[in-house]
Amino acid sequence: MRYRNRLHQSFVMIALLVICLAASACSSNSNGNTNTENTTSPTAAEGTTAAPESTESATGGKTVYPLVISNYTLNSDAEEPKAKNQTFEKAPERVVANTQPVAELLIKLGLTDKLVGVAALNGAGDPEVSPEEFAKIPVLSEGYVSKEPVVGADPDLVIGRGGLFGDADWGVGSVDALNDLGIATFVNSTSLQGATLDSLYKDIEEIGQIFDVQDNAAALIDKLKTRTAELKDTYSDGEALKFAIINDNGNGGISVDSGSHDSFQHDVLGLINLNNAFSDVEGYEVSIEQLVADKPDVLLLSYYTGAPDTAKTIENVYANPALQDVPAVKNKKIFVIDFNAFWGFGDQIVGAVEKLAKELYGK
Repeated sequence: MRYRNRLHQSFVMIALLVICLAASACSSNSNGNTNTENTTSPTAAEGTTAAPESTESATGGKTVYPLVISNYTLNSDAEEPKAKNQTFEKAPERVVANTQPVAELLIKLGLTDKLVGVAALNGAGDPEVSPEEFAKIPVLSEGYVSKEPVVGADPDLVIGRGGLFGDADWGVGSVDALNDLGIATFVNSTSLQGATLDSLYKDIEEIGQIFDVQDNAAALIDKLKTRTAELKDTYSDGEALKFAIINDNGNGGISVDSGSHDSFQHDVLGLINLNNAFSDVEGYEVSIEQLVADKPDVLLLSYYTGAPDTAKTIENVYANPALQDVPAVKNKKIFVIDFNAFWGFGDQIVGAVEKLAKELYGK
């Protein structure tokens, strides 16, 4: 009997030891980290709240969910963007892109089948994306789309240009309002003031993490970095030229956009030695008198779907007596740029600037 009791006590001690070891193993993951929730953070744009430092989001090139992305919230043009986390329990399955270029970027990452809506087809399509592939995406609106059709598409993610996250008729809904409905959001940091080319690379990297397509994202980033390096190597020599952005005002004349809030566009145009003549202007509009006084070397005429014929606009500018002392007019240096490529805040701007450089410099 005494032997049996000792044996029983031994079995109990062994069982307790096994339970303790199992509990200890369960308390840690394979990396020795007790927290499997992952956080990644974009570089905060100028005027935004800095996001927390990022940590690794994948093991062996795979996303570990839940994934927490520090992104942004903004509710109006007058409000500064603020950092806000977005949590993804899994890769999104139903996505609305609020502009055509953002949808085209997702197509390049192999995510066509995830797109259930796109809007704002305000310019030419990306030549690197086949029209047949883009046609697979339901168009919610040819122009800007409002919140109701977006929510009606039943998305689990709305992604795109920051300025279109609003509750007005032209907005897809504010970040907070969409989040309250259980819809995640991703504001492209390229669309925020202070953005640079690095913001584009960070956006692509984070989209790759969200959808667990890191390899596709890395390949696209490498391709873009090669192309932008070639632009800088080819066109950075010599004195920089001053540019100004103009639009047809519909009355036979032009309006001048200061472009002072377009830091992303400026960074890319700087690769081909172009500097904004009005980068220090606080507002958005520049008078014709200012245009004449600052004498830009190059005028960039923005074209969007439905805009007046660009050839006629350029003809009118060259014939305008008030503009004859502007070097860009005197030397016939007006070039058409596509609104989608430049203000879609995707990677299409790289191809558009490559095209502009060849037209401007003849090489």
